[in-house]
Amino acid sequence: MSGVSSGTCLSRSIAEVAMQLSPERVPPSVWAYLKLCVADAIGIAMASRHHGFAGRTEVALLRFAEAGSGVVIGSRRKLPIRDAALLNGVLIHGLDYDDTHLASVVHCSASAVPVALALASDGSLSGNDFLMAVLLAIEIDGRLGSAAGGLFQELGFHPTGLVGLFGAVVAAVRLMGGSVDDAIRAQGIALSTASGSMAFLDDGSWTKRLHPGWAASSALTAASLAVSGFEAPTEAYAGRYGFFSLYTRDERNADKVQWDPSFNEWALDNVAIKPYPVCHFNHALIDAALALRGQAGVTVDAIQSGQILLHRQQFGVVAEPLDAKRRPRSEYDAKFSAPYAVATALVKGRFGLSELENEAREDPQVLDLARRLSCRHDDRSLYPKVFSGGLTLTLNDGRELEHFETVNRGAGERQLTTREVKRKFEQNCAASLSVAHVEALWQAIIDLDNSDDCHELLQLLRSPLANV
Repeated sequence: MSGVSSGTCLSRSIAEVAMQLSPERVPPSVWAYLKLCVADAIGIAMASRHHGFAGRTEVALLRFAEAGSGVVIGSRRKLPIRDAALLNGVLIHGLDYDDTHLASVVHCSASAVPVALALASDGSLSGNDFLMAVLLAIEIDGRLGSAAGGLFQELGFHPTGLVGLFGAVVAAVRLMGGSVDDAIRAQGIALSTASGSMAFLDDGSWTKRLHPGWAASSALTAASLAVSGFEAPTEAYAGRYGFFSLYTRDERNADKVQWDPSFNEWALDNVAIKPYPVCHFNHALIDAALALRGQAGVTVDAIQSGQILLHRQQFGVVAEPLDAKRRPRSEYDAKFSAPYAVATALVKGRFGLSELENEAREDPQVLDLARRLSCRHDDRSLYPKVFSGGLTLTLNDGRELEHFETVNRGAGERQLTTREVKRKFEQNCAASLSVAHVEALWQAIIDLDNSDDCHELLQLLRSPLANV
């Protein structure tokens, strides 16, 4: 897919395609995988209801909120749609278990699904409308984010917060029945509200959880302003004060955006559903550790030292500062620690949500092994196209063992199967819903493209939870 020429207004090009793309042009394989992404996002949101950040976010929103029409995943309470979108974004992204568009490092579904749910809350949207909005947001986010080449995080910006707003705002305009000109204005308004700092890495605090929800809520505001005729810059991405100039320090990156109406390639194909509830940079490392753990003679006591193999551009997120990463201070801090992820996998032979709890993080055997691990750059990495990673272990008997994952599980040709995604969905919903309810919810999502409205899905999302 060719890039947009420097003489073309990217905001207009995006708006024209987004307002015209029809479900008939979407290949069945893309449609099927999209529904898995939606199901995965909703399942994670159900699991998040049992964590402290969910309750605190809801309490904060209720401080100012009056009754509204916005459906909140896993709650009978409705909120104003912007507050519902914010909370749903926090729920989907809060466990860092949600899907990632790899080349852009954007958690696209975490802002796309909340916007679609917000505007579907009155039940009038068809299933196809809902799914098309989510797909468009992912396609826009993936292409915009990929053009930065990993620069956002290097410069301290969280791509999900920055980029997720733009796909969501165009999707919102489409769902609101807006025009091409409305979508152009909406992108210009979004430029003034995009945000997302990587400062959470310094202390493992919660602000990353907020970013996609804030993007979704801001998208609804920007879309409403645009549809009402609020004037805004007609080009959001190029120019001296455009998106790429501000957030990558090089406006020429706008010319690298691969946007073309032919859709011979789909950004969704580069979206990976996560097998582990940690930063996607750690996934190949966990699988490498599990592979080495299965070899003869590899026990924790037999390991003298280890080297974690990553691309150097990933170090700032999961490997530096190394001493701090070896002993994460919170469960969220642990999600972004390569040494902790590898040590846990080697000691316990698994990595799930329970491995992030306080008792697990204080396991002396895990912490002792983490202190013996360091990180180095590996030229075999294909980052940012995929999140390659590996591990070299030096044993006390002098042997050196290595395992390297070129393509992380969940990505590309290693995408999770429908059965694997459904199992993850069932596990995430199990503490909240009955087996029958989980099955009904899954089926409602899988059948969305055959539904004249979203009423059944919305009703199932609002059913009372067993243990919340």
